[in-house]
Amino acid sequence: MAIDVDKLLNWPFEEVVQSYSRRDTILYALGVGLNMDPTDEQQLKFTYEENLQALPTMAVVLATPGFWVKHPDSGIDWVKVLHGEQGIRLHKLPPPEGTVVATTKVVNVIDKGADRGALLLQERTVCDRETGEKLATLTSTTFARGDGGFGGSSEGGKPVHRLPEREPDEVCDLATLPQAALIYRLSGDYNPLHADPKVATAAGFKAPILHGLCTLGVAGHAILRTCCDYDPTRFKALDLRFSAPVYPGETIRTEIWRDDGVVSFRSRVVERDVVVLNNGRAEVA
Repeated sequence: MAIDVDKLLNWPFEEVVQSYSRRDTILYALGVGLNMDPTDEQQLKFTYEENLQALPTMAVVLATPGFWVKHPDSGIDWVKVLHGEQGIRLHKLPPPEGTVVATTKVVNVIDKGADRGALLLQERTVCDRETGEKLATLTSTTFARGDGGFGGSSEGGKPVHRLPEREPDEVCDLATLPQAALIYRLSGDYNPLHADPKVATAAGFKAPILHGLCTLGVAGHAILRTCCDYDPTRFKALDLRFSAPVYPGETIRTEIWRDDGVVSFRSRVVERDVVVLNNGRAEVA
């Protein structure tokens, strides 16, 4: 069954409503590794109910459409899909608790060729249900490795952000817990690949891997710490490419280049010297 571009561009996504609590906000922050040092008061405002604030990257787990490409009518070989890119643009920092509503749409489908797969570009808008205020616009690219060659356009992909050629201006190392994936999955992504060793082995990994969006959260923490002095209102946007998996317990080193309000970055696992996030771009105030 080949991809039907018109069907995907008009996919009947349902509006998603999600209520979340202060406990959920704290759990997300713990899942991406906040407060390895429990005495760090800068980080405690994201993990302790007193004066609690949400991490900017928490927007990615709010009111998600779920794994919709698994629907048989999508025409997508869902077993072969990968999360290729993710973007976050914050219009207003999500409150530490509340109810949000989100709408999702496919904005483009790109044919890379019969042996190169297809790209699905999606956009999700998250709003505060009570006030109607727009909180975040989330963009993502799904790499459908088994679905190229359907006769579609090869144009329209996101431009790649080129990293500066000079040495990084700053480097931020953040450890991950061995049980990080087991904590992070409680924010809504229960894929057994991140919990069950048998599933991970069958997928070709030596152990369960960290969620890509958890790795994104660690990089977001590095930028919040290094470029925003832990003030989440200064964090405006982030875009990146996923390039390799992380095993829980590894150390993620985020290399940072600062040019006025634009932050370029990439993240690598220290223990294996493997780049796991690449072509990163963030905007800070």
